[in-house]
Amino acid sequence: MSIFLKANWENIIMANYEIDPKILDPFLPKGVEIDLFNDKAYISLVGFMFKKTKLFGIPIPWFGTFEEINLRFYVVRRENNQIKRGVVFINETIPYPIVAWMANKLYKEHYTVVPTKHEINQANNCKKIKFEWLLNKKWNSIYVEASNELSAMKPNSLENFIYEHYYGYTKIDEHKTEEYKLQHPSWKTNEVVNYAIDCDFEAMYGKSFSVLNQTNPEAVFIAEGSSVAVEWKRTKLNFENERR
Repeated sequence: MSIFLKANWENIIMANYEIDPKILDPFLPKGVEIDLFNDKAYISLVGFMFKKTKLFGIPIPWFGTFEEINLRFYVVRRENNQIKRGVVFINETIPYPIVAWMANKLYKEHYTVVPTKHEINQANNCKKIKFEWLLNKKWNSIYVEASNELSAMKPNSLENFIYEHYYGYTKIDEHKTEEYKLQHPSWKTNEVVNYAIDCDFEAMYGKSFSVLNQTNPEAVFIAEGSSVAVEWKRTKLNFENERR
């Protein structure tokens, strides 16, 4: 299978909020349904480092390392006897217009461009990670302090549910969806001992998500990450002739 994009994703922070599934309905691609954990729907504010980016195996000079911040929720597609767990991105924010243009053009995703920055401080027993992005002349941020000790995710945990989705789904229109696959190993995580989130969800993601401005995350996780590959092949799902 041809690999379109390959990069290292590092220090992947997930701030996870329980959310009313009805808020997600307008953003739900056709052919998938909301994936629930213990009968709850979740949405995640994500920050991580994108490094050593390659397109079709060719490094991207000057633009290969950057911060990404995104908002995503979780879906599942049931195809015959196969269950495909995936994510839908509300928005992906990066600092480089050329990278965003390419992703939007080729992937039909929802990349936007704002200034970003990060701080990573690592001592013997603790690491401190902060991702920031500038919106309306104000720096928003997501920050964690975590143990340096790595551990495997526990099966059937919320942490496992959040990180273990290996498909992406894009809503093309009311009838068409595109499906793509991500390749990476199961990540190890660090125990989060402190966090702080300063995000204007309404300004960043629209009025639909203003409720998150008054909501505390149910859990915040951080994974060390790994090399990640995105397959070039996209499955085009067309439900236009589906019986209503």
